[in-house]
Amino acid sequence: MLDHSTRAAILELHRRQVPIRRIARTLKVSRGSVRKVITSGMAEVPNVERPEQAEPYRERILELYPRCKGNLALVHEKVVSEGCEISYQAFTAFCRRHQIGKKPKERAGRYHFEPGEEMQHDTSPHTITLGGQKRLAQCASLVLCHSRMKFFQYYPNFDRFHCKVFLHDALQYFGATCRWCMIDNTHVVVLKGTGASMIAVPEMVAFGEQFGFGWRAHERGDANRSARVERPFHHVENNFLPDREASDWRDLNRQAVEWCDADNGKHKRHLRASQRQLFAQERPHLEDLPEWIPEVYQLHHRLVGVEGYVTVHTNLYPVPPTVPVGRQLEVRETKERIDIYEGPRVVISHERVWDRVGKRVPHPEHRQRRTRRAQEPSSEEKELLAEAPELASYVAQLKRRGRGSTTLALRRLLSMVRDFPRAPLVSALAEAEQYGLFDLQRVERMVLQRIAGDYFLLSDDPEGTPS
Repeated sequence: MLDHSTRAAILELHRRQVPIRRIARTLKVSRGSVRKVITSGMAEVPNVERPEQAEPYRERILELYPRCKGNLALVHEKVVSEGCEISYQAFTAFCRRHQIGKKPKERAGRYHFEPGEEMQHDTSPHTITLGGQKRLAQCASLVLCHSRMKFFQYYPNFDRFHCKVFLHDALQYFGATCRWCMIDNTHVVVLKGTGASMIAVPEMVAFGEQFGFGWRAHERGDANRSARVERPFHHVENNFLPDREASDWRDLNRQAVEWCDADNGKHKRHLRASQRQLFAQERPHLEDLPEWIPEVYQLHHRLVGVEGYVTVHTNLYPVPPTVPVGRQLEVRETKERIDIYEGPRVVISHERVWDRVGKRVPHPEHRQRRTRRAQEPSSEEKELLAEAPELASYVAQLKRRGRGSTTLALRRLLSMVRDFPRAPLVSALAEAEQYGLFDLQRVERMVLQRIAGDYFLLSDDPEGTPS
């Protein structure tokens, strides 16, 4: 079919009385086509009305489509069984032309952001590998709309505390902030309302004022408004996460920062520059951060349990033994620590456990030792060393190697010192110490063997009368 310009050229040449043969040769078309155009006398291309095989069944197709739950293959089978001779390809083409089962695409606009005007924040669930196990995590991202500079981190869950922690780290990564932060009507920030009528939570309003930015929310269903932050999620999920493992959350987020440094410095063809180069142009238009940025923390009040622990998100953190059971303490949860206050003073600080797994956190400095405490010498030991100081070495060994309480052993040894001669007793104890013998009953037999012939006089009188 000849287009509009060719038909107009044929009519113009015919008006100049150029022969049909020369017109066809000049425009490289057939003489029959030239005659048809001259006969019609119209430069507009005529509409060709062709009958469609599925047109008589259009109402039936519209009826079957919802019943078949949008399955065009099933609709085609039913229409063919009712007598419509049409191939599946021609049938789907008919449905596309008449917009059956497919809404026409709406034209998308393009948003233009001035330097320093807006940044966008959102979260997306990603599957990560942590400690060799697959886990579902929340990926939080912040993107500067003009330069496309991005920063993201991963968290086991995302609430208002983690939102402030993330924005605190992100803004320090950029070193500046935009005038507005766009969100998607999340309950973490929104108190009530949506879109332009959104009212933010006072806590988050104060947090934004601290850094010098305000909150905005796009209209419900207008996801394209936050496309600057939505699109990088796909890029992160398909370029950062594949074949990436981390030992814990801190290791994963450290790798995320390193990846952001590298990716923000890469040249982007659609931007004709790298994000870091565009950020250098945007930086003079950004709001500077305050000189002092306090650390983000979440406040809890906890009672000391009978085991000397306080519980935060099912995890147990020990407190010093000097803090009595039942005392109410103030617990400040930061990104990395759990600080426990008694009044205005920090009594102990622990490394924060990110997962809520009921872990009992050990603390060697404040764990109650189960070893024996050094005790004062007993009265028996004092009397024994006072009467026989030469036995100090054996007494020390007896206390160290004795099982359980050594009070009875010391009493028996004291009675042996008072009942037996000193020389054979000291000799027997020296030999016993040499061989590691601390059974006092056997030691007593050794002493008796040494003094049997020297200290016991036996009588020849059968009656046993002493001489």
